Amino acid sequence: MTNTKKVGICMDHSFARIMEFSTLPMETKTINSKFTQHEKDISLAKGESHLNTKEQHHQAEYYKELSEVIRNYDEVLLFGQTDAKLELMNILKPNHLFEKINFEVVSTDKMTENEQQFFVREHFLKT
Repeated sequence: MTNTKKVGICMDHSFARIMEFSTLPMETKTINSKFTQHEKDISLAKGESHLNTKEQHHQAEYYKELSEVIRNYDEVLLFGQTDAKLELMNILKPNHLFEKINFEVVSTDKMTENEQQFFVREHFLKT
């Protein structure tokens, strides 16, 4: 019997916390979007059109980086307060590389890192 690799990702548009489910103490890795407030201010000074283009470019890079992480897992729990998790799912769904991965998307309230780890652990212990 093979071991199923499971991961929980708490995300919004600016960062994602990646928590691999295991029996060991859970570690959290963070991926940050490169579209920071400073980047936003610079882009806005050049015009709203430039701002939108820059934001789309950085979001695409951010979601691509997350998709590279997700490819290594069999079960993925995406959760958080914003619609970023749904946007990511809409990008991944049509891609055949992700068709064998079991996804679950859950809207949650704001949580501390410890609460997020507990949420991931409880979710995967139930399944």
